Formats: sequence, C-alpha cells, structure tokens
Amino acid sequence: MRAARLLAGFAALLLLGGCSGLSWHVVSPLTEQGQRNLGFLISGLGMTLALSLTAMAISTVLGLLVALPALSQRRWLRVVNRVYVETVRAVPILVLILWVYYGLPVVAGLSIGVFWAGVIALALSDSAFQAEIFRAGVQSVAKGQVEAARALSLSRAATMRLVILPQAIRRILPALGNQFVQVLKMSSLVSVIGMQELTRKANELVVTEYRPLEIYTILVLEYLALVLLVSAGVRWMERRLAIAD
Repeated sequence: MRAARLLAGFAALLLLGGCSGLSWHVVSPLTEQGQRNLGFLISGLGMTLALSLTAMAISTVLGLLVALPALSQRRWLRVVNRVYVETVRAVPILVLILWVYYGLPVVAGLSIGVFWAGVIALALSDSAFQAEIFRAGVQSVAKGQVEAARALSLSRAATMRLVILPQAIRRILPALGNQFVQVLKMSSLVSVIGMQELTRKANELVVTEYRPLEIYTILVLEYLALVLLVSAGVRWMERRLAIAD
C-alpha cells in the first residue's frame, strides 16, 4: 500500500507538470508516440535485471570466500583479506567499470563484452562490502554454538556450513538486501560503456526526443519500482525465516 501511494504521488506530480506546459505526451501511454517511447525505455529492463542478478550472485559467493581469511587465526590470511577489501572499496565503481572494459583486455589479453565487463566490475566492487557483511555476521554468532558443534565432532567446514552460516545469514539478510539495491542502482553506470540497460535507453531517447525531464522522470519511476520490489522481497524473506525459527 505504501508503494502504491508513493507511485500515485509521482503520477499526480506528472499531471501537475503537464499543466505547466511540459511535454508529457512523449511518455504518455495514451498517445502512440508515448507508447512507442515507453516500450523503448522498458526494453532495457531485462538487461538491467540480468546484469544485477548475475553480479549479485557472483559477489555473494566471492564476498563469502573473501570473508573467510578474516576469520582465520593466521595473521597473513587476515592481511590478505584486509588488503583486498580496502583496495577494492577505495576504487570508484565508475573507474572500475572503465578499467575492466578497457584495461582488462590489454592486461589479460581477453576479449570481453559490455555485459560481462559490467558483471565483473559490479561483482568485484560489491564483493568487498559483502565480505565485511559476512565477517560481521559470522562473528556475531555466539561462541557457544561453535563449541557445541565441536562437541558433536563436526569438522570446521561442517560447523561453518550447518551451524554458523544459517544463523549468520538470518542476521545479515537486511544488509544483503541493501547491497542488492546498491548493485541495482550501480548497474546504471554500465551505460557509459554502451550497455543497453534502462539508463542507456533513456539517454538514447533523450537524444532523439529532446525531453530530458520527462524521460528521466520515467527512468526514476522505473528504478523506484524495482527497488520497492526488492525491498518487499527482502522483508518477505525475513518474515519467512522468522517463522522458521
């Protein structure tokens, strides 16, 4: 209901804007031109979702792997974790996207397309934040849980997989959901290397229609709807996990 009221408020603003002489007909579903333009804008939705979901899946696995050395008793492993996290977090995501797309083929001799360049850049950037989330989640589990697992003769791997991670994930789920929202929003920056996602489609339409305010307002609404859906999904998962407990 809150999301519906918010979207309705935006729609009201659009109608008020129409009264001030703005050309909302270029994105109006009531005109043939508007329908064509809206279809063009929405056509980038699939690439945005594919890019975000793929990057999030990779960054979650990579973040967990990067977090494990931080939990080790060996100092050099903790140093490796800290160097990776601080280095990756220090690089702006836009710079990382450009470096991966233009620099990685030169360094590694690989031919890489815009989709996978975006996935790699987003996954690397987000993995550093994911690593810190997983580290904090694992360390929040009571030590008594580990001791109980050892009393049952569980190995370290089994303890992590069966005892620690399930509890940690329940606690860090809101943070993971927030990171997915961040990845979803950062995916718009991949438009700078030609990725045909939502933002790129909006930029191309602005060039042909010369109505940036109206077109970018629709773009805002698209991202707003996506973020609200993700937030609702995360809250649903939280409720399900709470019921399971």
